Amino acid sequence: MSLAEPKPGERRGIRLARVLPLGIFLGLASVFLVRLLTGGDLSDIPSALVGKPVPEFSLPALDELANEGEPVPGFSSADLKGGVSLVNIFASWCLPCRQEHPFIEKLGEDPRLRVYGINYKDTPANARQFLGEFGNPYAAVGVDERGRGSIDWGVYGVPETFLIDAEGIIRHKTIGPISEESLSEVLMPEIEKLLATN
Repeated sequence: MSLAEPKPGERRGIRLARVLPLGIFLGLASVFLVRLLTGGDLSDIPSALVGKPVPEFSLPALDELANEGEPVPGFSSADLKGGVSLVNIFASWCLPCRQEHPFIEKLGEDPRLRVYGINYKDTPANARQFLGEFGNPYAAVGVDERGRGSIDWGVYGVPETFLIDAEGIIRHKTIGPISEESLSEVLMPEIEKLLATN
């Protein structure tokens, strides 16, 4: 029994189905390449979640993580209401997370702001070692071991940082590591603006 030859119209459809994914990939890759080569800042990629409530979630605590002898709790979407909050998504295996960590620590020292961490696709031992070595600026650390919770946040990768107002609305998103420049020129003005209105 032989297979029937596809008709001319079907051949075009088969070719299109093979070429279309490649075309989409090349188009997206071209956009990223142009932005990189022209000095575009990839952290400016817009987020569909800015202006919307934080996604509903509840993340468990990082086992055996303590701060001054007290266990550091996990957290949920309900914890992100009532004051200005910053949620930082990090991992021990992430080199840019290590580079930005001093700036997250600086933010964690500001008593007007609550800083939370989501530990992304990490092992508990490595996450504890990371926070033990670099310091724990977080009021709470939620574990997202499989990365499913971070998908709801629209996370592209780590690190990413979200600024949330007192009503639990996402007001700003930073993709990639926070630097001294982005902290002073972008993030702190956003934080001050929210603190002035909350």
